[in-house]
Amino acid sequence: MMNSTTPMEPSSSSQRLKRRIFEILDGAVLDGASKACEIFIATLVVANVLAIILESLHDLHEAYAAYFHMFDLVSVVVFSVEYALRVWSYGEKYAHEAGSSWRGRKEYLFSVFGMVDFFSTVPFYLQLVFPGADLRVLRMFRLLRIFKLSRYNSAMDDMFEAIKAEKDSFSSAMFLLFISCLLFSSLIYIIEGHDQPEVFPSIPAAMHWFILTIISGWGNVDPVTYLGVVLVVVTQVLAIALAAILTGVVATAYTAQVQRREAVYETEVREVLADGVVTDEERAKLKQMQAKFGMTDEQVESIAEQVNAERRGAEREAELQTARGQ
Repeated sequence: MMNSTTPMEPSSSSQRLKRRIFEILDGAVLDGASKACEIFIATLVVANVLAIILESLHDLHEAYAAYFHMFDLVSVVVFSVEYALRVWSYGEKYAHEAGSSWRGRKEYLFSVFGMVDFFSTVPFYLQLVFPGADLRVLRMFRLLRIFKLSRYNSAMDDMFEAIKAEKDSFSSAMFLLFISCLLFSSLIYIIEGHDQPEVFPSIPAAMHWFILTIISGWGNVDPVTYLGVVLVVVTQVLAIALAAILTGVVATAYTAQVQRREAVYETEVREVLADGVVTDEERAKLKQMQAKFGMTDEQVESIAEQVNAERRGAEREAELQTARGQ
């Protein structure tokens, strides 16, 4: 009897093709085609970012404008085909659930990666639709293509998950930042506003000074009063404290996220080794989890050795218990 969580075997050549394209694009199966696709897309993305940077140099742009345009055209065609294939094939993600083909498509279309894929190519088509319009700002959306690399690396996912897990700590830090901004901006306005009315004409202007001081350590303003000097020093110390707090929260949360992923992988390894037999399907699943979690071979081998050592210890303990019983 077929397990309800296992995708049904595609019944037609179209479904088989759709399933195969989904496996290649999503990395659902770790094989040569999936790896080649990943390398090709990643290389093209890096080349696009380099082209955008070089195109910003006026002399290079004037000399090789036609080549830049041709490369962008080829890239847009490739990314557009990739986007269309993803939308089409992601219906197979939940193919085992009746009537849910659009579930996978909708999940991709409104995901971060789906939005990046869309907005990184749409400026090109807008230029075709509105040839006379100034779309320089929209053309900068091409830089979003760099985020396509995040699909092949779990670091950004780990960071977002870490921030999400520590949202309460971040909320507390942001609340402290808001209170500090309001307090110190009001104080600097009261203290320095009379002597430097052109610099601190209002509290909102003083908030601009505070934000600059927090971010860069200097608000581009030299105080002219003794109290102003003291307040600037305290603000700079506060900036260092807030940076330390946020850095500590992120570092702790990120480490916890990595440990959680390792724990999930270890649990899966224990389940696979429970019967002492590792099938090809189980081995492929572990490889897929390793790629998804961005784990190195050394980490995987360490976990496997630990699980095997515990399993052998449990077996020896069971044998000793049996011997004592006899």
